Amino acid sequence: MNEKRFSNQEISHFCRGLSLLLHAGISIGDGIFLLAEEEEAGSYRSRLEEMGKAMDSGLPLTEAMGSGFPSYVTGMVQVGENSGRLEEALLALSDYYEERERMDRQLRNALTYPAIVLLLMLIVIGVLLVRVLPVFDAVYASLGGRLTGIAGGLLSLGQMMKAALPVLCILLAAVVIFVLAFASSEALRQKLVLKWNQKHGDKGVAKIQNDARFAQALSMGLKSGLPMEEAVSLAGTLLQDVPEAAKRYAVCSEALAGGEELTKALKETGALPASACRMLELGVRGGNSDTVMEEIAARLSEEAVQALEDKTAQVEPAMVLGASLLVGIILLSVMLPLMNIMSAIG
Repeated sequence: MNEKRFSNQEISHFCRGLSLLLHAGISIGDGIFLLAEEEEAGSYRSRLEEMGKAMDSGLPLTEAMGSGFPSYVTGMVQVGENSGRLEEALLALSDYYEERERMDRQLRNALTYPAIVLLLMLIVIGVLLVRVLPVFDAVYASLGGRLTGIAGGLLSLGQMMKAALPVLCILLAAVVIFVLAFASSEALRQKLVLKWNQKHGDKGVAKIQNDARFAQALSMGLKSGLPMEEAVSLAGTLLQDVPEAAKRYAVCSEALAGGEELTKALKETGALPASACRMLELGVRGGNSDTVMEEIAARLSEEAVQALEDKTAQVEPAMVLGASLLVGIILLSVMLPLMNIMSAIG
């Protein structure tokens, strides 16, 4: 099987389509070939056809799926097969990865738009330093003066930038290419996010998103018929790319294996926020833990979306304000002395 990973959108599409075909009474192997026939010729279709051929050769679905799917997906599929609830497991996976795609799209927009704004602001500031300040310097020279202080320092900076203009153009082109690649290439985003997660993936907004992902996975496990302890252990595999989060969920699983009460283990290890643990405890007592867990997952997902939007709302005005202040300082540093000179002449 091809080692390339399926995208979140492809996983969601595959799981939902296969779930609907199973509901219609079509076998898994035939269903996969039908999904492949609906796709245009390309990598995704060819990989589905490979999966269908693997099923025809006698392999179970989890082995036919191969390494192109995350371990959590194959784990949930295996749970669904063993419990006779494969259709429900696939539908839950589709909903989860559809939400992941929506979150990734919001993250991409949250990072790309400010980057473009910042780039445009830097270009404006560069034009002021390289083109506009020399004009004011010529005006000062015609009046028998020269730019000094902040304006003089900025003029020197502009002259150095002008001398290094070819290099700056190359750097600017590289930045533009990087921004476009980040916006269009999922593989590049995944590599960058993976590196970020390894160092900073469990702090601030990322921590809220991790909690939401874990809660969604836990909800899926419960809806697919998994016992709570196994659902916690399987959900933890979703965040193996975030060492701090993976450690937290591993400790929680160990606590549950040692006989610790569920909500207490989740709360003490920080696997879920305290408010979510209180809600879940009420659900466990009432015998509807799967329904309550679904509500918790939905609420945490909304909180994650809101946290990302709030952070973006803070970053954009800060960048615009900073760039505007810098432009204002540049203009005032040359306009005020010029106004004084003109007043003296008048």
